[in-house]
Amino acid sequence: MESIFIGLGSNLADPQKQLRSALAAMEEIPNSRLLRCSSFYLSAPIGPGDQPDYVNAVAELELESELPPLELLDRLQTIELAHGRERSVRWGARTLDLDILLFGGRQIDEIRLQVPHPRMAERNFVLLPLAELEPQLTLPAGESLQHLLQNCPQNPLQKI
Repeated sequence: MESIFIGLGSNLADPQKQLRSALAAMEEIPNSRLLRCSSFYLSAPIGPGDQPDYVNAVAELELESELPPLELLDRLQTIELAHGRERSVRWGARTLDLDILLFGGRQIDEIRLQVPHPRMAERNFVLLPLAELEPQLTLPAGESLQHLLQNCPQNPLQKI
């Protein structure tokens, strides 16, 4: 069985409610189990324009049978759409963002999906919740999560 870590984020339409609802929807993904979720963290937005703060978390899914990574991505994007996600401005405000951060020990380089997530090392709002779940984690290329955290730009975070 493979553990998959999913980054969750929202800064529109009651972000904490959006994340809780997304977690409930993730529990319905066939042949998987939602194992746990980090605390929620409030973070300043990274992106264009004047945006509200984000609420971020990381969840861990476990696959009970083979689910191809692109199929999981499709299921997560369906959950985003059901939560009103619009993809009009890159890094713009959003009701829900679900990113596959890690898919077991795999390295994936597809047009639609790169795993480990290519920008996670620059985002403490991803690394800190991930470290809450797996503090001694080593990424597929051999980097330790603790090393990434030490070298990550420090966007102010507030645990909710």
